[in-house]
Amino acid sequence: MANPSASVQESHQSVDAPSESLVPKHMLLAFMLVTFCFALWGFANDVTNPMVAAFQKIFLTTATDATWVQVAYYGGYGLMAFPAAFFIRRYSYKAGILMGLGLYAVGGLLFVPASYIGEFYPFLIAYFILTSGLSFLETSANPYILSMGPAATATRRLNLAQAFNPIGGLLGMYAASQFILARMDSRDRATRETLSAADFEAVKSADLAVLSHPYIVIGIVIAVMFLLIACMKMPSGKETVEGNSTTKEIFARLIRTPRYVEGVIAQVFYVGAQIMCWTFIIHYGTEVFVAQGMSEAAAQVKSQNFNVIAMIIFCVSRFICTFLLKYIAPGTLLMTLAAGGIVLSVGTITLGGSLGIYCLVGISGCMSLMFPTIYGIALEGIRGDDAKFAAAGLIAAIVGGTFLPMLQAVIIDNWSSSALSATQASFSLPLLCFLIIAVYGYRAVRVHPK
Repeated sequence: MANPSASVQESHQSVDAPSESLVPKHMLLAFMLVTFCFALWGFANDVTNPMVAAFQKIFLTTATDATWVQVAYYGGYGLMAFPAAFFIRRYSYKAGILMGLGLYAVGGLLFVPASYIGEFYPFLIAYFILTSGLSFLETSANPYILSMGPAATATRRLNLAQAFNPIGGLLGMYAASQFILARMDSRDRATRETLSAADFEAVKSADLAVLSHPYIVIGIVIAVMFLLIACMKMPSGKETVEGNSTTKEIFARLIRTPRYVEGVIAQVFYVGAQIMCWTFIIHYGTEVFVAQGMSEAAAQVKSQNFNVIAMIIFCVSRFICTFLLKYIAPGTLLMTLAAGGIVLSVGTITLGGSLGIYCLVGISGCMSLMFPTIYGIALEGIRGDDAKFAAAGLIAAIVGGTFLPMLQAVIIDNWSSSALSATQASFSLPLLCFLIIAVYGYRAVRVHPK
């Protein structure tokens, strides 16, 4: 396997080695198929974030209870990353990708019985199984992409693949907006609470059917992708010399690597910040637009449209920042992006209204390259089986998407000060996350220089 340390080459390395190709021709088709997987899990992530507000409305729960969607969803990432690493070590990256696609398809298709049952918890089980598959996919695909070509171009190769993740995310947001939120029953929470038991059940069943359709469709698409990759001959992605270290020895080496350990911590807070900003933009926007005289249903749809705009900004910014990595050291770029996130988070908290939601949307431009940049910086100098488990740790860090949104929901449900709205105040948590990421960027430049 190519050296993952190449995932954080400093500012001018790719310029100094123009002869190094990004992807060798014989690996191009495999690279394209694996890169498409980045878009597939992006779709799942971003069709799901708005579902917290949707389930809250369908089942008449609190924001805290509805956030169990994120706990189940990102809990699958956290719990299955290391089992995925063991599986990949025993078999191959291709086997890991196939296992991931298989679980992803099963999770999506489980929305059929969950919708029929009509209770909240079957959906949580479906989400957990789906994201267990995503954990296998991400644990396999990220280091696999790093291995598909020269070490000198690994940074750009990973960031190019990661650039397709928000394209899938954009499609997921569009599906959430146009095929779920816009088609759900328009009656607001207060009206639903006055319905008879029979009428409430009828509305709930209809809304759950609407909510389930995109997941069922993507489950079928994933099953087709599974068959395509299963029949495709893929590169091994293995180094010429494999290590014989025990798992205990691997973990001991990783724990003694400060750049890596700090990277896992930074990744926890980055993922938490991303999920909070994209989940609770619905709550923030609904609060703003209802105050401006819009109905709750229309305000939710308009808020999700702002979420789509945020993803477009995220996507465009990722391509721009990938280009800038040719000239700017990853740690420096990470620190700069985090500083922008801090400023815009302060605006989201203090300004409120339309200006506040503009700041919240703008945060996505700052988040665009954080995940792969933290990932690459943390993996510098880590090879072979160590890299497989190191990658698993960075994917397990996605568990930040479980407890941090839950804490934000607790703030929303329990805030009592009149100085700021509960939703505005809750964005103090993303602010804290960006402060931690900025510190990691600084330490990557000053304390752990290449």
